[in-house]
Amino acid sequence: MKAVFAGILLLLSLRSWAQNGPAAIPIHDPVLIRQNGTYYLFGTGKGIAVWTSPDRQHWTPAPPVFASAPAWATQAVPGFRDNHIWAPDISFHDGRYYLFYSVSAFGKNTSCIGLATNKTLDTKSPDYRWEDHGRVIQSVPGRDMWNAIDPNLIRDEVGRPWLTFGSFWGGIKLVQLQPDLTAPAQPEQWRTLARRPRDPKLNDSLPGDGAIEAPFIFKKGAYYYLFTSFDYCCRGPQSTYKMVVGRSKALTGPYLDRAGLSLEQGGGTLVLAGDKSWFGVGHNAVSSFDGIDYLAFHGYDAANKGRSKLRIEPLSWDAEGWPTLANRP
Repeated sequence: MKAVFAGILLLLSLRSWAQNGPAAIPIHDPVLIRQNGTYYLFGTGKGIAVWTSPDRQHWTPAPPVFASAPAWATQAVPGFRDNHIWAPDISFHDGRYYLFYSVSAFGKNTSCIGLATNKTLDTKSPDYRWEDHGRVIQSVPGRDMWNAIDPNLIRDEVGRPWLTFGSFWGGIKLVQLQPDLTAPAQPEQWRTLARRPRDPKLNDSLPGDGAIEAPFIFKKGAYYYLFTSFDYCCRGPQSTYKMVVGRSKALTGPYLDRAGLSLEQGGGTLVLAGDKSWFGVGHNAVSSFDGIDYLAFHGYDAANKGRSKLRIEPLSWDAEGWPTLANRP
């Protein structure tokens, strides 16, 4: 009887997601991609949460990327537990999908970024199999003033891969990767793209008050646009998350906001902040489908006790080339 009742609840919940669209999906840190007419949504969750949709409106949960925690991750990050993996980033290159992901202990920079690859995202395909390549980058408290979470892959004009990542501490970082994406290119060179003021009295093992995270770089016209999130996520009605942006003609920066202030000096042009309907909004990704750009992010729904929900909004660009929501909610 319990199994039947659980099955009924699952069917009802799936029907609810299908009827109510993106805002009904409980998710953090979403990123979108499309394969053969099907949209795939990845987000923070146990084993990495995965959803599929034919239209970005009606979503069905899919099996997680990892059925069990990667063995290397549990050894490298003592505070990593329950196979709860953060902030995936998905991309496609030369016939293969690349999925970066974060493992960490909350509130610490005891963190790693890993990489998994697959030939297809279609679970029905005989080629479907995630191959985990393990650790790409690691941050160590007391050694590093940066945090190896929230990865985003971007390629420059000649195809070289770069990884931007980070939160709090010293801010948003950028490093060039080897061609196979499994490690930093040699010699290693770590760049700071954005940061916010941090209490200098704090020791290196504490995040401090420099609340910045979730970088995503998107190329549009002559510029690279660096999106990032300010203030605090994950606090329900007390969430103050907001998205800001800066741009640069060079991938390596400097990134400036509309007023000309560098993001490395705490600058950032507001894209969207919370309001009476959404307590906070942030951790976005940008995707293009059929010539239209979309901003995918999560927001804390005031109509549902501040629970985190998926948001997908069309993204427009004003006369000066700055991103703006086409239908500002």
